[in-house]
Amino acid sequence: MRALPFGGAALAASLVIGGASAGTLDNVKQNGFLKCGTHTGLAGFAQPDDKGVWKGFDVDYCRAVAAAIFNDPNKVKFIPLSAKDRFTALQSGDADMLARNSTWTMARDTSLGFNFVGVSYYDGQGFMVHRKLAVKSAKELNGATICTEQGTTTELNLADFFRANNQKYELVTFAGSEETIKAYESGRCDAYTTDASAIYGQRLRLAKPDEHVVMPELISKEPLGPVVRHGDDQWFDIVKWTHFALVNAEELGITQANVDRMKESDNPEVKRLLGTEGKFGESIGLTNDWVVRIVKAVGNYGEVFENNFGEKTPLKVKRGANELWNKGGLQYAPPVR
Repeated sequence: MRALPFGGAALAASLVIGGASAGTLDNVKQNGFLKCGTHTGLAGFAQPDDKGVWKGFDVDYCRAVAAAIFNDPNKVKFIPLSAKDRFTALQSGDADMLARNSTWTMARDTSLGFNFVGVSYYDGQGFMVHRKLAVKSAKELNGATICTEQGTTTELNLADFFRANNQKYELVTFAGSEETIKAYESGRCDAYTTDASAIYGQRLRLAKPDEHVVMPELISKEPLGPVVRHGDDQWFDIVKWTHFALVNAEELGITQANVDRMKESDNPEVKRLLGTEGKFGESIGLTNDWVVRIVKAVGNYGEVFENNFGEKTPLKVKRGANELWNKGGLQYAPPVR
């Protein structure tokens, strides 16, 4: 989901842009845990299980950062945040980082006082419709009533799409994702729209998922990724290179199962990544085995993706653009050297 970068959040940003204090790592260590803002509950990305344990793709990113710092992926306080509240929570310091399926845009990167650390999930806005409508393409939605969540760029993308196709639609918005999907399921709307990745999770919540179809088109670019505040380059580096470490580990064949064995590798790239050569961890305020800690905790990028979205999960999302660059995808990380 993608909240608009204006209104109250922008007002708060005007108070903190250029003034975010350094020392986030020290604060996290002093607290004894990482404060990570995430979704209130979205299959695949972040939701508590029946025992209250948070699980998901974004959750694993939070745990990876905690593992890098504390060698303990459980030293995280998860803060469930709505689309409209997430950026204010980060600006105020209530969260040390966001990992909440948030889209990287120019306005957020330059006017809200934030840094996006990278693209953890390449996504796009899609549609779900009632199967009984026999609609096979989003371009057949002329005159449709469409449900979405308030205050997100989803609304702007819709307007662009329908204007470009010279079509009309009726928009119905709701304050939260749960209200929105319930309204769609009840028949209040012909279609439901949000990020395609989120649609797969929301579809599983419906009483009869097979009665609903996800359209093939994506009508926007939605590069999702973790977010930190401006003003603390060390913290930015830690969260950014946690993402890069996950991707590089997959590319080098380092997995949760073999990471200890791989420390004996003679491959210089592996040696640098796992800290047996050089002092790359120390350069960002961590131990040199920080990547070993990360991979032991959550696996490499491919494992994180497959564990939360892959064929063995109810979502069964294909990696597509989220494959490694050398396998036809877009995931690519700078080298450790």
